[in-house]
Order: sequence, then C-alpha cells, then structure tokens
Amino acid sequence: MAGARVLWGCDDPSRWAAVLARHGEGTGRGAARGGSVAPGPAPGGSSSLPSPRYREELPAHILARAEKHVTLPELERLLAWKLARGRFRPRLQQLVRSNTPQLVVQRSAAAFRLLPDVSAAIRELCALRGVGPATASAVLAAGAPELVAFMSDEAVAAVPGLPAPQYTLKYYLMYLDKVRERAAALRLGSSSGQWTPQSLERALWTWTVGRKLCPDLLPDLKACPAPGHPDSSPGAGATQ
Repeated sequence: MAGARVLWGCDDPSRWAAVLARHGEGTGRGAARGGSVAPGPAPGGSSSLPSPRYREELPAHILARAEKHVTLPELERLLAWKLARGRFRPRLQQLVRSNTPQLVVQRSAAAFRLLPDVSAAIRELCALRGVGPATASAVLAAGAPELVAFMSDEAVAAVPGLPAPQYTLKYYLMYLDKVRERAAALRLGSSSGQWTPQSLERALWTWTVGRKLCPDLLPDLKACPAPGHPDSSPGAGATQ
C-alpha cells in the first residue's frame, strides 16, 4: 500500500508526466487482468469486451453532441470496461441493461447540466439502476475531466489519508477533494497545464498498476522532491 502512494509524495510535475506517458502500457497490461470477465453486450449487439482504451474513446462521443450525455449502449460498455478491471458483478450489468435508452439519455444529460455541483450530478446518475458513485464518476469524468475524476480502486489506493474504501457518495467526494487539490498543486509547477482531476487519476492508476505488472517502464522517483522541499516550489519541476 505504501509503495502505491510514492507518486503522491512527489512534487515534480515532470515525474508525474513521465508516469502518465506510460498510461498506454499500463492500460494494455492492466486489461489482461480482465481476460476472464464475461462482458455485457456492446453497441450493435456485439458481446466483445470493450477496448482497453474505451475510457479514452468515450469522451469524443460525448463532446461531439449538442448536449453532453451517454447512451445506454455506451453505459453498458463503460460498466463492462470497469468490471473488467475489478470484481466481476454480473448483477450490475443486468441492472444497467434494464434501464430504458431514453432514461439513460435523460438522466445523464441532467447530470452534466448539474455540474459543477458534482454531488448533485452523481446523485442524478445513481438514480439509474445498476449505477453507483464509482460508475457515475466514470461517466462524468469522460465528459468533464476538468471537474471530475474516476474513482478507480487503483487511484484510491494511491491517495494517502483516506479511510478504507467505500462505494458511497460521501467517500467519493473525500477522494475527489484530495485529487483536485493535488492536481491544482501540480498545475502551479507545470507549464503544460495538463493536470486535471482526471489526468491525475490516470497517472495514479498507471503508477499502481505499473508497479505490479511492469515496474521497469516506470520512472525512478527516489530523488523526486517531496511537497515542501525547496526544489518543489512552483516552476521548479516545470517541463520546458
């Protein structure tokens, strides 16, 4: 657990960026853990497992619409993608599938309209059958990464100061507050401006999964300045 939190203690944005750059490798190898998962149907009736990069593909669909929302097939695929990385819960897939297409569009559109009130947006999505705070966060993060971070188990494990994981709105908001604060601190020291709550979550996920599956691909953080170190002042670790 402590090793998963090493990245959090690093205050050099360039090291975080180096970890995030390995997200593709972590995505591919991390997906292998879901090889035995029986996914729900994909759009068009296909039963194939969503691409490991499905969460990178979904934002383009959401942002291309006049009003942000997700469709029922997209929600099903997003849940299948999520379950492929964690504990398989077929009951959730059945529940999500029982929502009508119209209701999913209505609820998800209403949730995006409620932002920046993340609490209200999460509650709106959780009114859908089979959708809890973690799945709701995945939907919102796809369409509003500057406000919301997905609550992945791997990212939660990398954030210090949180109690034992709970899949509740209260717990998610505690996690999001910490992620937002860390992202804001990294933005102060970075010239790229890339650090949103969602990009921070991806870096944390990559670090946690990478340590288990491909540690040789991760940057060495042994000499990384910690928060409060003189070398961690704004601009000290900025990429040029």
